[in-house]
Amino acid sequence: MKIQPFVEKLQGTKTYEEFQQKYKGAFLIAGFFVLDYESGQNISQIDYYIPKEKKVAAFNISQESVNFKVLEMLNEKIPEKLDIKTNVDLDALRGILEDEMKNRSISDEIKKIIAVIQTIEGRKVWTINCVLSGMEILKAHVDDESKTVLSMERASVVEFLKKIPMNPAGQPAKTEPSKKDIDAQLKQLDQLKEVLEKEKAKLEKKTKK
Repeated sequence: MKIQPFVEKLQGTKTYEEFQQKYKGAFLIAGFFVLDYESGQNISQIDYYIPKEKKVAAFNISQESVNFKVLEMLNEKIPEKLDIKTNVDLDALRGILEDEMKNRSISDEIKKIIAVIQTIEGRKVWTINCVLSGMEILKAHVDDESKTVLSMERASVVEFLKKIPMNPAGQPAKTEPSKKDIDAQLKQLDQLKEVLEKEKAKLEKKTKK
C-alpha cells in the first residue's frame, strides 16, 4: 500500500474536516510508518505543517479511529510539501532494503522498519531505520522515484534501544495491543522522528555538495 490511501482515509474524516477549518493553509509534509514484522502492530501517521503557527499536526491513523496532536517543529526550517502520489509501496520497502543488504553481504533479518517519507531538495525520499535480527540498526535512504537505495549503514542498537521497542511493554508478539500499549508507542514516535530528522539533515547536506 502507498501513502495515498492513508491520506484519502484521513481526508474523509470529520476530524480532518474540523482540522482544516481551524488551521487553514495547512499542507501535507510527511508520512511516518512503523512496520513491525514480529508483533504485527504497525503504526501509520500523516503529518501536516501549519504555517501560521509554525507547528506540525501529527495524525495517527488506525482501523478504528483517527486522532491528531499539534507538535512543535524540531527546527525552524519550513518543510517542503509532499505529493500524495508516491512510487514506492510500503510493503515493497523491505524487499528494496534486503536486495541492497545482499549486495553489502548483510545477512541479518529485518525485524522492524521505521520509515518517514518527505520531500528533500525537491525529491521524495524515504528516511529509514530498521531493527535487525543481529540487534543492530540499519539506517538507509531510498529515493521514491527510482526505488534505489541512496545510502545504507549499520549502527549499534544501544543508542536506539530505548527509543525503538521491539514490542509494546509487557506484550508478547502476535497479541492484541491494549490502549496503554498503543499510548506508550505513540509517545515514542516523537523521539523516533527526532532521530529521523537528524538523518534527513545529514542527507540534505550530502545533496547540497
